[in-house]
Amino acid sequence: MILTDERWRELLHTRATNPGAIRQAYATRKRRPQLLSDQDTLFLVSADQPARGAPDRRALLERLLVALDNPAVDGVLGTPDVVEELLLLDALHEKVVLGAMNRDDGFTGYDAGTLVDCGLDGGEMLLRLPGTASARQACADAVTELAAYGLVAMIEPLPYAGSEGKPVPQEDPESLARAVTVASGLGTTSAHTWLKLPSPGSAAVLGATTLPVVLSGPPAADPESWMLWHGVVRGLVMDLTRLGGSVGPAVEAAAKVLEAAK
Repeated sequence: MILTDERWRELLHTRATNPGAIRQAYATRKRRPQLLSDQDTLFLVSADQPARGAPDRRALLERLLVALDNPAVDGVLGTPDVVEELLLLDALHEKVVLGAMNRDDGFTGYDAGTLVDCGLDGGEMLLRLPGTASARQACADAVTELAAYGLVAMIEPLPYAGSEGKPVPQEDPESLARAVTVASGLGTTSAHTWLKLPSPGSAAVLGATTLPVVLSGPPAADPESWMLWHGVVRGLVMDLTRLGGSVGPAVEAAAKVLEAAK
């Protein structure tokens, strides 16, 4: 699927003249009947932080269209604006769509009710730890509400520690394992909870949960080194906001590694 000049102009025209087209696009999206692929895996591309690196929007959408055109890609994880642009471009039929709910302690993206109303498949949330009690409660409430509607709650737990007044991400397995246990217990049920964890993964971190996991990391990293074979790992997330070079070959290579691992 190519974002031609004509399609780009049409998208901009729709944005300016017909805001109701977005609601119509949500309502008419063809949902796929299951979350996992036929191989019981989940391969998502991500644009949940489009402001990172201030990418050109047309270039980002072109990358997403190329990736989504690959049948091995199950779907996308994105903020409302990105999801809606892909909807207007007819790129999300029969794809899994997870909406980004927050990127900090406040929930400023999708909420659970809107995800249900829009017919999306779940929501993704960032959980900074130790963080604040209110942030943990907001994540727990979102998990509970999403589960009540049978939607996926994908939690990305990120442990932090103070360093001269500035929080620093903790990447050691012990800190990540503790964060996994906290995230796993949020909400009134974990039946629909998934975890998004940094690649390549480690036995200590992945062994801290029975919840399904997707591994996420820099697209340039070698996916063959990722622990995709681990029992709790069900797939991967490729962040296209950090991908340099050609999208097609990178997506194809990652898909082959995932298929071989499972």
